[in-house]
Amino acid sequence: MSPNRAPARRAAQQARQGPQAVTPLTESSAERHMSGVCFKIGPPRLVGVEVEWFVHDDRCPGLTVAPERVAAAIASLPPHPDGQVLPAGSLITLEPGGQVELSSPPADSLTSCVEATRRDLAVLRSAFAAQGLRLTGTGTDPLDRDRRMVLDHPRYLAMERFFNRAGPWGRIMMTGTASVQVCVDAGADSGPHELGRRWRLAHQLGPVLVAAFANSPLLDGKPTGYRSTRQTVWSRMDPSRTLAPATDGGDPRTAWSSYVLDAELLCIRRPDGRPWTAPAGLTFRDWLRGAGDRRPTLADLDYHRTTLFPPVRPHGHLELRMIDAQPGDGWVVPAALTGALLDDPVAADAARAALEPLGTDADALPPRSAVWQRAATHAVGDPQLRRAALACFAAADAALSRLEGAEQLRATVAEFADRYPARGRCPADDQLDALRSGTRLSPPEATPC
Repeated sequence: MSPNRAPARRAAQQARQGPQAVTPLTESSAERHMSGVCFKIGPPRLVGVEVEWFVHDDRCPGLTVAPERVAAAIASLPPHPDGQVLPAGSLITLEPGGQVELSSPPADSLTSCVEATRRDLAVLRSAFAAQGLRLTGTGTDPLDRDRRMVLDHPRYLAMERFFNRAGPWGRIMMTGTASVQVCVDAGADSGPHELGRRWRLAHQLGPVLVAAFANSPLLDGKPTGYRSTRQTVWSRMDPSRTLAPATDGGDPRTAWSSYVLDAELLCIRRPDGRPWTAPAGLTFRDWLRGAGDRRPTLADLDYHRTTLFPPVRPHGHLELRMIDAQPGDGWVVPAALTGALLDDPVAADAARAALEPLGTDADALPPRSAVWQRAATHAVGDPQLRRAALACFAAADAALSRLEGAEQLRATVAEFADRYPARGRCPADDQLDALRSGTRLSPPEATPC
């Protein structure tokens, strides 16, 4: 199992292979495949993290960075037979707007995950610094600079056209947002780590993770009125691919299989340079039933699921996608908090009790339910979310005290809790304070731009 190899990289590899000639799919065989491949069952063992960064010119942050400079920084990384792989095993990919994503290798403990990711990030930062560039961790690009697509892969061109049908939100997501994604094993058939319990807890945690780590109050250099503008952007996009699957208390595998088939096609891979644009309104289930210009294959189904972006996405493991990118090494705290609460049974039970008053079951269909909207708007300034967040941090602290070798990790999480949720603050408040005072969160420019 590889809990956190970047979906964009997998999608690119599949695209190069092209649609596979296999026995045509049926609805029942597609549902069985989704149920099996997206949820790998077994005791929780691995954890991983994916961190995204905006790239800014170190001297003149407001400038749009030429793609060639980003490419030069990546090309300077140590060579590896598998491509852009850093020394500790992390993969490097680019997002459509030029954001850089580092995907850690799967690790068998939180501490080893954090250590490996830190080592690889040091190498990555050094490579970008040599090009006069820095990596900025924030959920939306806070600066008023031109946002544009820098990748011309047919997947992203089709994605841009698809999202443009419903307003600016998809384009803002593609070119102006960044996140921290935490990846954990899906769960077991029974016991405290039973799949359904972990699935529900991952969704229940969502509003607290949005609120505690909200870090995107600005867009185009101006306050938006939200602590997590990134989360608000996601809530306004195509619901067939951004809402959580409705489980109705049942098996998440069944709910996910239906969700995948009923989502609109974002793109259809085609050879010979032809556009990948999909007909408007066409779902994968429609395609299976004979719509479209050819029959879909298993490879088409596997590609389609990489174009779905719910708050918790199953890739064999569970990928939690609702956390804003964090400054510096701030990504460590959401990774540790999430991993501790999901993998320690005692902490998981404490978190469930703390989250119960929020009414944040998976069936509430985040991210559009009221508590998710409150989290994006007020973060832990909302008293109910603040209480839930502090209880979750306390449960994670107890879990980390039981984890061998996690003393420093525990101290880092506790320091964040004292600085932010204990005071009703989140990282977004630092950005707003800096804007009001006329200071910069980032280093000052060396020379005038």
